[in-house]
Amino acid sequence: MQSEQVETIGTLGRRLALSVSTAEIASEVAQRLTRLARETNLPGFRRGKVPVKMIERSHGPQVQAEVLSDKLGAQLSAALEQNRLRMAGRPQIEAADGDTQYRRFRATFEVYPDIGNIDVSGLSVQRAVCPVGAAEVEKTLDVMRRQRGSFAPVERAARDGDRVKVDFRGTIDGVAFEGGTANAFPFELGRGRMLPEFEAAVRDALPGSTRSFPLAFPADYHGAAVAGKTAEFTVTLLSVEERVLPPLDAEFARSVGIADGDLSVLRAEVQSNVEREVAARLRSRTRDSVMEALFSAAGFELPRALVAEEQERLQQMAQAEIAARGGQQLPDAGVFAAAAERRVRLSLIVGEIVNRNKLPARPEQVRQALENIARGYEKPAEVVQWYMGNRERLAEVEAGVVEDNVIDWVLQRAQVSERVVPFDELMDSAKG
Repeated sequence: MQSEQVETIGTLGRRLALSVSTAEIASEVAQRLTRLARETNLPGFRRGKVPVKMIERSHGPQVQAEVLSDKLGAQLSAALEQNRLRMAGRPQIEAADGDTQYRRFRATFEVYPDIGNIDVSGLSVQRAVCPVGAAEVEKTLDVMRRQRGSFAPVERAARDGDRVKVDFRGTIDGVAFEGGTANAFPFELGRGRMLPEFEAAVRDALPGSTRSFPLAFPADYHGAAVAGKTAEFTVTLLSVEERVLPPLDAEFARSVGIADGDLSVLRAEVQSNVEREVAARLRSRTRDSVMEALFSAAGFELPRALVAEEQERLQQMAQAEIAARGGQQLPDAGVFAAAAERRVRLSLIVGEIVNRNKLPARPEQVRQALENIARGYEKPAEVVQWYMGNRERLAEVEAGVVEDNVIDWVLQRAQVSERVVPFDELMDSAKG
């Protein structure tokens, strides 16, 4: 087996000439076929007595391809180690001119970029903050009451928060379109389920009234057939129901799991849950700010192979989600190009920070993360064991811990300012 010097192509591209002795291939193929003949069961032959010629006819091409792949892979790995190169993605191997003694190939691949030392001292990062007090607890209790509320008919004009029932019909250039007509259609006014023009036509209307109005569908509307077009709608309000909230009393407390109905215990539990949820959402916002700052500071060239692999992975995830919802239209891979580039760039930056600054996930950090996750469940110990019993699930937790380590490392060195996030904005409680 022979190898030649690695050739540099551009910034990250590399090419390597590989050659494998034909005699070496033949010898290894013969050994594997002989071994396979000893291990194969065929009708009419005792185990170990199958003729090698029969095995060669049925398995010869496959075995030869496997031997060649193994030899080339070993030679490529040795060349990478010798030249201290980290290959990014999969190599492209093409046959080259050979002779009777050697089979020759060209391996073209990319290497990881040299990211260098990452100075974050000049980066501007926002740390999200949101105080949690009695007012936030009461807002959360109101959300819980709305979730457990009921609706009662009223004879008045519709307003936000009401559940309404309507008949509607829409046309474009005088022609009805799919999804543009419905009878006794219910929705909650003010939740944003319908387009703004539609909700505006129903708001302040009395039961039994009819209104006509134009409605311009956004250019990016999910219904491609009507996206960017203007329809004429007629809507008749059939009924209005207002939400009736259950009283905040002992019975309500028992309905949400407080056995003795003690409202002070309920408030303490809600505050604990809200604080945990707020902390997680604030962390997420701070993370986004850190990652955006790191992304903007990184100008190195990306290995195209890694971007293509990530692009394909994102496409497959989207296809699986669409299929799970019963859809059939599959997104084009190009839709994910920018997202793939961003994810690869951030992954390389984070990996470099972790390696240079020794920020791996320590066992005690992983354990604490697992306990934090499990705290929101009825049987925390079983949740911890569920994660511990599966390497992939545990790896996700470890990756989250590593990311937290990077965020903390950046926050200690960057120019950090605080941004107060309103509780309603953070929790999106208006839609709760």
